[in-house]
Amino acid sequence: MQLKDIDLNLLLVFDRMLAEKRVSAVAESLGLSQPAISNALARLRKLLGDELFLRTARGMEPTPFALQLAEPVAYAMGALHTALNQQVVFDPATSTRSFTLAMTDIGEIYFTPRLMETLSVAAPGVTISTLRNNTATNLRDELESGHVDIAIGLLPQLKSGVFQRRLFLQRYVCLFSGAHPLARKRSVSLKDFSAADHVQVQAAGTGHGKADDVMAAQGIQRRIRLKVPHFVAIGHILQSSEMIATVPERLARSIAEPFGLVWRPHPVALPQIAINLFWHAKVHRDPGNQWLRGVLFDTFADGDGGASAA
Repeated sequence: MQLKDIDLNLLLVFDRMLAEKRVSAVAESLGLSQPAISNALARLRKLLGDELFLRTARGMEPTPFALQLAEPVAYAMGALHTALNQQVVFDPATSTRSFTLAMTDIGEIYFTPRLMETLSVAAPGVTISTLRNNTATNLRDELESGHVDIAIGLLPQLKSGVFQRRLFLQRYVCLFSGAHPLARKRSVSLKDFSAADHVQVQAAGTGHGKADDVMAAQGIQRRIRLKVPHFVAIGHILQSSEMIATVPERLARSIAEPFGLVWRPHPVALPQIAINLFWHAKVHRDPGNQWLRGVLFDTFADGDGGASAA
């Protein structure tokens, strides 16, 4: 016999009958009528080919076959009840859980130092792995499969079955060496910007390319001397050159002092960047995932921002 051949509600009636031994008591405990219980027993008898319960002066007594089924059925029903009603608890102080965060190289520079400092106190046994945000389709699949717990960044393409919560908005700025001639100015004019040599960051899989699109649409000319696929080397490149780069402000703040760089407001009216947390609907109520989202929000968010389904 296959499980698909049996209505599990019949096993619930069987389990209660073993305990109550009276049709009326089983009906009362399950909130059903006595005819409904009798009908269920009749179906179960026909399905299993045994009387199961015989009427005696002491009530409905189980047959030997029913007694043989009693323990495994009771165990299965108990296990199912426990699984459906258990409250999963996540204790960060004792947990040894590992979380995977998808983020850009900017995210690793900006988020991970403070995050790990926070976790060293609040959750010393928790470990973090990071991987690069890839294409929206691959990242969505990784979130759905559970290979990625949370994604962080500028990911406007990430939709369908994914929740998001805004951490902050930030603007783009101009970043360059402290020895650059522009460092002596309090602001960078559009003329200065167009006359300078540029490093262009082409961060695939993110929305940072929109800044380039806006400048191109406005007919702003840049003399691009170098193109790189990520932001991680920008500090090293600008430190020893007279090129400038268009970068998010929080990255500029993070790397300016270590690399002897300075930043100025951007002369072009570029759209602000929305940096969000993203997680799949399947882990929306997972206590560990909820806790880590809370840590990230409490540590990095500028203001309150409710979660919404993308």
